[in-house]
Amino acid sequence: MPLATTRRTGLVDQVIEQMRGAITNGEWRVGERIPTEPELVAALGVGRNTVREAVRALSHAGLLDVRQGDGTFVRATSEISGAVHRLCGAELRDVLEVRRSLEMEGARMAASRRTDEELAELATLLAERDAAMTAKDWTRGVAADIRFHLAVVRCAHNTLLTELYQGLTEVIGASVASTVEPSGDMQISHGGLLEAIRDRDPDRAVAEARGFLDELIAGLA
Repeated sequence: MPLATTRRTGLVDQVIEQMRGAITNGEWRVGERIPTEPELVAALGVGRNTVREAVRALSHAGLLDVRQGDGTFVRATSEISGAVHRLCGAELRDVLEVRRSLEMEGARMAASRRTDEELAELATLLAERDAAMTAKDWTRGVAADIRFHLAVVRCAHNTLLTELYQGLTEVIGASVASTVEPSGDMQISHGGLLEAIRDRDPDRAVAEARGFLDELIAGLA
């Protein structure tokens, strides 16, 4: 296990940071079970109580889910995402409304601030998304859709907005997956959003971002 042995000062805080790092860097993925308590004790070189305190803290923060008799699983990659999981649960409407607010503002700023290099990246990501959806490869398509939307928000060049959006990645991913038609067709196109960002048209970018999310929300009625 690549977790390094900790120093003997501030052990609980150190273990918390190392375990959080294993989550945020993708070593422990969302939905996966983390190593058992004895494995963590051996890997980190600390006592059981230290590991238990760290797990308890990360569970309280929403990153871990302790399931008695089954193990401890990764719930989210950040405290923000963990909080959203607790607050929203399976309420898709809440998630989509949060998405709409963040993505509308992200699209508005992206249209004004994007670089030519970023525009090319958006075009590539959208092509990957559309190709996967056409091939009915939903797993790859949903992942590509998330990457496209995150790239749009990054084009806003607002660090806080990007961090907030990244913190919602897992919940947003679930909302995207739920919008794929069971019959095997995803009707929503993001070509208009890309064109508005290309044309540096903030108002049209906002309208495009709002339009497809309004459509999804209306479909829940």
